[in-house]
Amino acid sequence: MRAAHRPQDVQRGQSLVETALFITLLMVLMMGVIDLGRAYFSYLSLKDAAAEGAAYASIRPDDLAQIDARVRGESPSGLIDWSTAQVVTTFTGPACRGYGVRVKVTIDYQLLTPFVGAIVGSQVLPLSADVVNTILSPGC
Repeated sequence: MRAAHRPQDVQRGQSLVETALFITLLMVLMMGVIDLGRAYFSYLSLKDAAAEGAAYASIRPDDLAQIDARVRGESPSGLIDWSTAQVVTTFTGPACRGYGVRVKVTIDYQLLTPFVGAIVGSQVLPLSADVVNTILSPGC
């Protein structure tokens, strides 16, 4: 004669399976949120770096090498690989007082969580930030 299963043994196993499924789903969602948070932090770093480059360019618009160095040196550590960043400086007119200067910084951000890449279409997100300032010197 077989021993009958008691209902409380079945309930205990069911709760364990439900907990395992819920924790798995919760961990996947948490990784996605962390990944998107890292992307937002990287965007803020790009924005700060572009602002630093534009601030320097408003005073010394002729020194393109130093503008690039200021952008890359703004946030030397962290999530951004500055060696692959693209820095583009453009002017709205002549490089003199009263005209504008625009500094645009672009990187390819690598997502870590695979399902986020499936949602957005790629594991690589192009992030860019640009800042426009008015040139303060030299005069025209």
